[in-house]
Amino acid sequence: MFHIADPRDVLEGRVTDVYFDRALKIMRAKKINKKVKAEFIAKNLPDAWPWGVFAGLEEAAYLMKQLPIKVRALKEGSVFSPYEPVMEIEGLYQDFCLYETAILGLICQASGIATKAARLKKLAEDRAVISFGARRMHPVLAPMIERNAYIGGCDGVAVIKSGELIGEGPMGTMPHGLILCFGSTIEAMKAYDEVLMPKIKRVALIDTFLDEKFECLNVAGALGKKLFAVRFDTPSSRRGDFYRILEEARWELDMRGYGHVQFYVSGGISEEDLEHLNPLVQGYGIGTAISNAPVIDFAMDIMEVDGQPYAKRGKWSGSKRLLECVTCSSRKIVPNKKKVYTCSCGGRFRDLLEKIIDKNRMLTKREHARNIRKRVIKNIRNLPLSL
Repeated sequence: MFHIADPRDVLEGRVTDVYFDRALKIMRAKKINKKVKAEFIAKNLPDAWPWGVFAGLEEAAYLMKQLPIKVRALKEGSVFSPYEPVMEIEGLYQDFCLYETAILGLICQASGIATKAARLKKLAEDRAVISFGARRMHPVLAPMIERNAYIGGCDGVAVIKSGELIGEGPMGTMPHGLILCFGSTIEAMKAYDEVLMPKIKRVALIDTFLDEKFECLNVAGALGKKLFAVRFDTPSSRRGDFYRILEEARWELDMRGYGHVQFYVSGGISEEDLEHLNPLVQGYGIGTAISNAPVIDFAMDIMEVDGQPYAKRGKWSGSKRLLECVTCSSRKIVPNKKKVYTCSCGGRFRDLLEKIIDKNRMLTKREHARNIRKRVIKNIRNLPLSL
């Protein structure tokens, strides 16, 4: 059997740290059930990232709508900074204390993946970025990983089930196994061309047997104008100066009239690689850097008890609003009171936290992943990647 929790285990509060279960038993025995407000913030971000992308809300909302609570949250795909509240739960503590572990798990990993994808897409600029990392994680997580990679900015995903979830066709080329079984890159590529429907782009994997330059010329000669791209998955032990390998192959293809053939690269691609390889590359297949992205370390903390500001040390007590100026985009965290604020630039502020759940009732509609992705790309366009 697979070592995974059944969704019912999550919904019934069995995927929880045991101290929440013990706390609930104690509060029930002592008849303590305070009405509280609890907020979710990250005090810092991995690798000194200056901003993050909030993700995982759709799954978290699916869980939280089963509970008699009220929830305010950023829109999924919103950009946030350290110390900014991304979500707030209001309700009787006994009604949701068992779910802190699961809710945090749903947004922490998803936000980390979406943020890393957004950073990579920003670095790639108009070049394609495809999520290739499902094979590095437990298979039941593949749709979650690739959905968040997509909404963060990836142009496509590789896994069939993930494509179904986001409403987009999966993308891919060919595995080394196909070429090894044919014993020839050319023969495998010819079969690929003969069997698969024309709408599937002809992309040849060219690092299995021969030098990349000569294999590029071989497949280009065999397929001609039908060859859309070649993919370099050159292993690190053979890679040397990857830029020079690509540069040499580009020169030889162009010299022979194959300038239409695009270059895609994969295999341990990092942020630093994109900055170096961009001049020669039209697309990237990025795996572990996305699927194993560092999680965003959100914490859930009670900020208000029975209507009074009340928090542990190191936290700002009281329910809060997160405001953004519609003119200059500056932000402000203020107490959650009905007060009108004006930005120093003269512009008006808008609230970023919106009501999404009111005691088992969803107040917002499910948003297509494509629309969330568009919002992310728009929101990060002018943001720096480092402080």
